[in-house]
Amino acid sequence: MKFLTEYLTFKVKTRRAFVNITPDVKNLVVKSKIKEGLCLVNAMHITASVFINDNELGLHSDYEKWLENLAPHQPISQYEHNNTGEDNADAHLKRQVMGREVVVAITNGKLDFGPWEEIFYGEFDGNRSKRVLVKIIGE
Repeated sequence: MKFLTEYLTFKVKTRRAFVNITPDVKNLVVKSKIKEGLCLVNAMHITASVFINDNELGLHSDYEKWLENLAPHQPISQYEHNNTGEDNADAHLKRQVMGREVVVAITNGKLDFGPWEEIFYGEFDGNRSKRVLVKIIGE
């Protein structure tokens, strides 16, 4: 069995954003030289997410509105977590909904996606560096 472990680093300049990381992950699959296996991609921070969906700006806007309705950032005082001096309780909740990681099969040396599927990094408390782990295993 072979494996590759790499870390992607992101510093999103806004509080929230969705970044398509599919090209980065595809490049790592090629680098791994694995033909059949699995690719794990997970956010290493509790206010960020990795998820799979369509690369369509309207959908991303819908996510933004939906998540803000579920866990609005303001007023900051509505969250007990923010009594610790933080202001990111909403980011923790948004991450919980969007998920921590994805696993994608590798078939014939390529990510084995369904139609329109791509991998995204979701940032919910930006303006600082955060890492995403990519672990590829297989033959």
